[in-house]
Amino acid sequence: MTSHTSLLTAIDARNHVYLVIGSNPLAAARCSQSLTAGAFPILLAPETAELHYALQKRIDDGEVKWVKETFQDSHLFSLGREEVGRVVDAVFVTSGAKDPLSAQISSLCKRNRIPVNVVDAPQLCSFTLLSTHIDGPLQVGVTTNGRGCKLASRIRREIAASLPQSLGSACLRLGDVRRKIQEEDHLLHKGLGDGDDVDDSVDQSASFNKLVTEADLDAAKNRRMRWLSQVCEYWPLKRLAAITDDDVATILKSYDNPGSAESVGKSTLANNPDNRGRIILAGSGPGHPDLLTRATHKAIQTADLILADKLVPAGVLDLIPRRTPVQIARKFPGNADAAQTELQELAIAGVRQGKTVLRLKQGDPYIYGRGGEEVACFRAAGIPDDRVVVLPGVTSALSAPLFAAIPPTQRDVADQVLICTGTGKKGKPPAPPEYSPSRTVVFLMGLHRIQGLVDELTAYTDPERMAQRQDIAARRLLWPRHTPCAVVERASCPDQRVIRTTLACVVEAVEAEGSRPPGLLVVGAACEFLNAPRKGQAWSVEEGFRGLDGVEELGLGMGMGSDA
Repeated sequence: MTSHTSLLTAIDARNHVYLVIGSNPLAAARCSQSLTAGAFPILLAPETAELHYALQKRIDDGEVKWVKETFQDSHLFSLGREEVGRVVDAVFVTSGAKDPLSAQISSLCKRNRIPVNVVDAPQLCSFTLLSTHIDGPLQVGVTTNGRGCKLASRIRREIAASLPQSLGSACLRLGDVRRKIQEEDHLLHKGLGDGDDVDDSVDQSASFNKLVTEADLDAAKNRRMRWLSQVCEYWPLKRLAAITDDDVATILKSYDNPGSAESVGKSTLANNPDNRGRIILAGSGPGHPDLLTRATHKAIQTADLILADKLVPAGVLDLIPRRTPVQIARKFPGNADAAQTELQELAIAGVRQGKTVLRLKQGDPYIYGRGGEEVACFRAAGIPDDRVVVLPGVTSALSAPLFAAIPPTQRDVADQVLICTGTGKKGKPPAPPEYSPSRTVVFLMGLHRIQGLVDELTAYTDPERMAQRQDIAARRLLWPRHTPCAVVERASCPDQRVIRTTLACVVEAVEAEGSRPPGLLVVGAACEFLNAPRKGQAWSVEEGFRGLDGVEELGLGMGMGSDA
């Protein structure tokens, strides 16, 4: 069974003229909705009509104009705004499909491209109204495309109940921050804050996390807008809803590069047995809170201070007790090193104050998590090894393929797994791995440069070509462009997405579907072992995560008890 989907839009209806035909309670509701949106409703009904009391009150208060006539074709072209030739902006027919006049009005409106809505008659409508939750500037709308209005209302209520309170106020506050940044910087911020989220209908662009090099001065000037964009993308909704004036001040403040951790001076912890401060480096896993280790969950519950990476998922951050201070890394392209140093210094300062500091990282601390660098930094600052604890986490490099139904190793298909970074230090491309038909390669941190990554896998790099001419290096086996691959984004989170395709089409697929960071790329024949490609499709998209269905029903989730 197939069904159509609508193009959902948000219309700025201020000063529009809406013609409401009828005198029943629905006509009263349509007038009310029009007024809420800033439009001017005109009620069209005979003078003999019995008006609903709510309509009569709005007419008496001067909010609604009542034209006391039966419908004539000319009303569509004479009651509207002067600037649009007196044509009304939209028509609401409240009498339903059984009224012969409804079909006539619908046909006339459609012929003249006037938006028309007829109650309980989807076939006569050119637009329908959503079941809407409104919280200040935030609006959430749901439609079932005529399949069930009551069901749409139920779904809307469920969604609204799941949202944190004061989220609309947070939208206002963050909007003010954005405006102030634009006014102060006098820049268009194209491709950064504005360019990435001006279109609410799509995910982030593939370049959302594109590295900013030292030479990219314009992008560096936009660091505050980048920070704001990634706050909106990565902070948990509960944290956004609770954003304060101090948070706003932090965002508006230009970032100076903090000094290195070594500048704090050597610690005297080794000579002070009374100071029991310590640092815990822990991996939060790929996303779902039930994938935390028990040790990390216990650390979250007992830490005095938590310093979290921006990619630590909201479900994990929601486990943090309300009393515990939390600092989320101010990492964004162009500010990663400064933000890393800032967190390291906060951790060192916390330990010297006798606190238990949890350095919470995504995935596993030692799989491209800079965990080793942090341990070395703490050593350099004089913190003894017995005051630094490293806890493992489930790495997305192995769990994300699993949740995408991709076995990285599979008899007769793949006998080896290679975990690679897609971006080297300072944005330099790493050495591309050689093709092996029995190898599965997982690329982390590479989707923002997917074009370059595919080019490096399927063709020789300039240094390789130079080396081959001089017979210095053996020829690397290139990856065939028909090699299966998959992009897995937000693995184990509710909005997990899997794009299945080939190296020949993955760049086009990511550009078309947008980016939903964090994500990774899996390459190799194993991608198709449990997922046969669909004939005639360059790529397919799978939405949502259900990998733990049934497990939570057995009572194995983190929420079953305080000692879980």
